[in-house]
Amino acid sequence: MSQPTARAMWIGECLLKALLMEVSAWPKPGLVTPHSQGAHNDMDIWLFITSSSAIAPCFSACAHAGENHQGSLAELFTAIRAIGIQYENTLLRATQQVNTQRGILFSGAVLAAAAGWLSGRGETLSYRALSHCVAELCRDLCRRDYAALAVRPARTHGEKLYAEFGITGVRGEAEQGFPLACQVGLPALHQALDNGLGWRESLIHTLLTLMSHCDDTTVLFRGGQQALAEMQQYARRLVAQGGMFNPAIERELDNFNSWCLDKWVSPGGSADLLALCLAMYFLCRQPQGDMTEGRI
Repeated sequence: MSQPTARAMWIGECLLKALLMEVSAWPKPGLVTPHSQGAHNDMDIWLFITSSSAIAPCFSACAHAGENHQGSLAELFTAIRAIGIQYENTLLRATQQVNTQRGILFSGAVLAAAAGWLSGRGETLSYRALSHCVAELCRDLCRRDYAALAVRPARTHGEKLYAEFGITGVRGEAEQGFPLACQVGLPALHQALDNGLGWRESLIHTLLTLMSHCDDTTVLFRGGQQALAEMQQYARRLVAQGGMFNPAIERELDNFNSWCLDKWVSPGGSADLLALCLAMYFLCRQPQGDMTEGRI
């Protein structure tokens, strides 16, 4: 494959910036931040920076594949899945087999390919256009990927959760065009930024909103349905109190973090959705090459 174009490189930069901003935000209940390992004993922010750097080229490669693709979107998905598998191996080598970012590697690769495909056809990037393209890319993904469970036991965490609870996780989100990002996360992000919150506060505001809606597979796998329901209820209460607009929110977040650590749950699926929201925001709101921000 030829070297990525300047446009594909810019798409990759948007994805990498989103990943680094997500992990740099604090306080995130149960999650890795610059100040905490969260509910993890095998990862910290330094490992996330390492893994983000390792997988960054994947996003530009997928964007480039989308730009130059001439066949159907189903054929494009096959091509980017092969790229993704290559970088999944790169990720695990870089982290010594710790799964820091497999979820966002998948969804970010799909988003980058969609952005590249649209850009290669001269179409303006918008939330609606990206969502529609992602849904077409991932049409029937769950049916195809989970068909094997009819003849063999579940092997991966995602397969086990699907078999037990019917939860489709990141595959289902992609197949539907990232509805939680578009209908829940991005409105919350715009609300925060448009009403004067800085980036750190806006990211936490968006995360809480996503946690209140997301059937987070990381929480479900670790703590079961009860922990997931309690986490969603806790997040809904904080959102109802105003989220990051509530003057008492920092104390509330400390209590929420203590709850997560006590239950040993980490809303990794919600964190991936936050990174996805940021990536879509940067792709649709910033001209190519303009990576400056008004509020840091």
